Amino acid sequence: MATRNVASEPASWLLNLKPTPRQRRSAIAVAAALIIGFFAVVPFASTPLPRLDAFIPSVQTATFLTDTITAVLLYSQFSIYRSRALLVLASGYLFTALLIILHVLSFPGAFSPTGLVGSGLQTTAMIYEYWHVGFPLILMIYAWLRYGDREKHTSKVSTQYAIFWSVLFVFCLVGGLVSFAIARDDLMPRIYLDRTHLGPMANYVTALIVLTCLGALISLWPLRRSVFDQWLIVVVVAAILDIGLASLGTARYTLGFYADRVFSVSTAGVVLVVLLAETMRLDARLASANMMLQRERDNKLMNLRAIAEAISHEMRQPLMAITANSGAALQLLELAPPDLQEARSALADVVSDGHRAGEILRNIRDLFDAGESDQEAIDANDTASEALRLVRGELDAHGVTPIFDLATDLPHATGSRAKLQEVIINLLHNAIEAMASYRNSDRRLTIRTKIHNGNSIAVEIEDTGPGIKPEDRDRIFEAFVTTKSGGTGLGLALSRSIIERLSGQLSVLPANPHGAIFRVVLPQMGLPA
Repeated sequence: MATRNVASEPASWLLNLKPTPRQRRSAIAVAAALIIGFFAVVPFASTPLPRLDAFIPSVQTATFLTDTITAVLLYSQFSIYRSRALLVLASGYLFTALLIILHVLSFPGAFSPTGLVGSGLQTTAMIYEYWHVGFPLILMIYAWLRYGDREKHTSKVSTQYAIFWSVLFVFCLVGGLVSFAIARDDLMPRIYLDRTHLGPMANYVTALIVLTCLGALISLWPLRRSVFDQWLIVVVVAAILDIGLASLGTARYTLGFYADRVFSVSTAGVVLVVLLAETMRLDARLASANMMLQRERDNKLMNLRAIAEAISHEMRQPLMAITANSGAALQLLELAPPDLQEARSALADVVSDGHRAGEILRNIRDLFDAGESDQEAIDANDTASEALRLVRGELDAHGVTPIFDLATDLPHATGSRAKLQEVIINLLHNAIEAMASYRNSDRRLTIRTKIHNGNSIAVEIEDTGPGIKPEDRDRIFEAFVTTKSGGTGLGLALSRSIIERLSGQLSVLPANPHGAIFRVVLPQMGLPA
């Protein structure tokens, strides 16, 4: 089976987050600060300092809590990603946490002159060696699992089951190692000559710890492209410096001894800080993604609403015209004698409006798309005149006088005649409604055509209504924005969208002395827009 390529895993996976330049610089800065601190202490490492019995419990308790929290966080990450590498690393931090608490309980002078756990001279030293040798070995296993095949090294069993057995195994391992060190203290290497001073054997044990740390460093180095593994490398560097300080002192309670414990806290805290920071960052990204999904859902719902409103808006006009013309035809047929000529004309309008409704339904899917079918020659004068004829009933009902101001010898425009007519009818309806709500006896509606800027054709609808406020002249073309109490806020937005898809423009200007002028501009046939 092929070797897993770490870089091919999802970027949201904890073990595969690529470090940013800032994160890389931060890791280098922390490692550099630790190294500088190490060399600053080296010349004075053997300097004796006062014995502080409370120092070890305080520092080790902080380290224990840090490692325990880190283990819990890693177990939680394992429950999400089901990676055995994370399970092993979590077990490693739990292993060190348990050894740390046993180390401080066995430390002479911390809680009793000989310690609470064990009474042999080497017990505390051996627990310290288990701690500092065991963790680098666990890091090497972790790195090996990271190199391996993902399917092979991803847990298939229940995460709760795996975590339970992991915790149980660690407790049994720690209990067995410490029990053996206590029971067979006489067989342990003579690391301490007495309660304070180190023996020659300490140098060999230190060399073993350094070698295991170097092995962990070499194992992790190829994984440095992951932000998490990058910080694990910093942890190993801190561990090497930690044991280096411990080896420089020949006794407890020296500057090197105390500095060693400070480096231990640094070793424990680095991964915890990174875990918390990356977890918060991932939570923020997740929250952002959820907000984007919610926004997308809302947009889809709004689009559905817009489609429904668009269909309703477009179909309302021909249906109302059909109803009005049908009623007029019935009344004309009921006259004695019936006015057949006018009835025939009304029924012809019904047929025309029916065809227009059918055309709307056929074109509703591509209402906003300008394709090859929209590249036809349009006679703007005929299209405007036909649109005005279709709203004749509304003009008469509201006492509006239509005025034609059509240019002669007007060149053809380019676009879709049906869509241009729908836009003009919508603008005519808006103009009629505006004048109907305005207390003014002079209700005139002017429809004008002309050449615009030498290469375009303009159709203008001018009314004598209240006009559009200056601050609303751009907003009225936004979806769901309306100045009418019962308006949907879609008519003008749809109209502008249709005209823009036809490579044209729709704008509004103030009329003199009052009212509004809506101008539709389309490219002239055969000329660039």
